[in-house]
Amino acid sequence: MAFLQSLGPELIDGTEDRPIVLKLRGKEVNFSGQNYLLNFALPNFFFHAVTAYDILRHNGVEIGKQDFLGNY
Repeated sequence: MAFLQSLGPELIDGTEDRPIVLKLRGKEVNFSGQNYLLNFALPNFFFHAVTAYDILRHNGVEIGKQDFLGNY
């Protein structure tokens, strides 16, 4: 957390239009910075977070919605 808090907004300001090129299955996929974040990175993050949560629940770990959502 301390490391993340030490990063300033100047590191990402203006990167919403930055071109990002990924090679997926042998093809190049082009994104803008904002499109990459909203349509690729965040959905992948949440898919993996939910999948880990589901695997833990399936294996008997007693966790619930509040563990997934945090302290809100």
